[in-house]
Amino acid sequence: MKQFKLNYILIVLAMASVLSACRKDKENVPEEQEIVPVRKGLYILSEGNFNGNNSSLTYYDYDTKVITADKFSAANGRGLGDTGNDVQVYGSKMYIVVNASNTVEVLNANTAKSIKQLEFKDGTTGRQPRYVVFNKNKAFVSSYDGTVAVIDTTSLVIEKYIKVGRNPERMAIANGKLYVANSGGLDSPDYDNTVSVVDLATLTEIRKITVTENPRGVYADEYGDIYVLSTGNYGNVAPAMAIIDSKADAVTKTINNFSAGSMAINGDIAYIVTGFDGAVSTFNVKTETAGTGSFITDDTEVTIGYGINVDITTGEVFVSNATSFSTQGTVICFDSNGKKKYELKAGVLPNGVAFINK
Repeated sequence: MKQFKLNYILIVLAMASVLSACRKDKENVPEEQEIVPVRKGLYILSEGNFNGNNSSLTYYDYDTKVITADKFSAANGRGLGDTGNDVQVYGSKMYIVVNASNTVEVLNANTAKSIKQLEFKDGTTGRQPRYVVFNKNKAFVSSYDGTVAVIDTTSLVIEKYIKVGRNPERMAIANGKLYVANSGGLDSPDYDNTVSVVDLATLTEIRKITVTENPRGVYADEYGDIYVLSTGNYGNVAPAMAIIDSKADAVTKTINNFSAGSMAINGDIAYIVTGFDGAVSTFNVKTETAGTGSFITDDTEVTIGYGINVDITTGEVFVSNATSFSTQGTVICFDSNGKKKYELKAGVLPNGVAFINK
């Protein structure tokens, strides 16, 4: 009988080991009591027209349901600048990357009052900043001059520039490393095809990973994987999505003919806007399979999907709808089942949403 019990236990343990090996597990993160934030409102960054100097920052208050059309101008008595490219909130501050103006605006997230305007120039030449991410009181800003700036989020001083590939775009963080999409977009048709890996302990590039030409989007899931959206060369190289294992820094899968403008991940689901056709779809990052049909389950139409964001506290999905390239756009809020909840007026070419808490 004892031998039978021992054999049974060994079989159960063996089966558990096999199942564990087949399951995509989340990264080992210490479990803490999570305090769910209560949202106060949201900001919408509208890019505006290139050289039009008409970027804007719309604010929507959840309690009063009031929209402030250009909160930045109202708070600061001046315009935001030319081509607002990215907006993110980190702690009590909000960072807005203004590409053509070669600035990063650091604001009080509650009031939109400017704390400091950082100039991104190498001498008299603009660096053309693109996107910002954060890690341990450092902000990292990619710029088209082939660098990633490191900013101390307390002193708001640019501490150094990390050399990466050509015309870097979006970035993501996993396993103590920063992954940077090197597009080479200004060198058309000679695009770059690499993702730079930066060690966050030493703040140096340690390797480059080859992907499909013209990588622009980089996103991290909870399992330690990095998703790279490449546009291709608009000719004989089709768009694709590469999946990188951040532990091995190796591409584990490439999905060809994967057309996507931008992505937002919440848990196991990635939400994707294609772009000009207004399509919104999903991708399961745990099973690494595409969803079937449209994410939108009612008759809501998106003209131009110019960006997508997700509120991880509510599961709401916000699709930036650029109705044209010269008129005001909107941001449409959907519930997690793809049904429209409400729509907010924005500026020209809305491309990003940032949330603030009470």
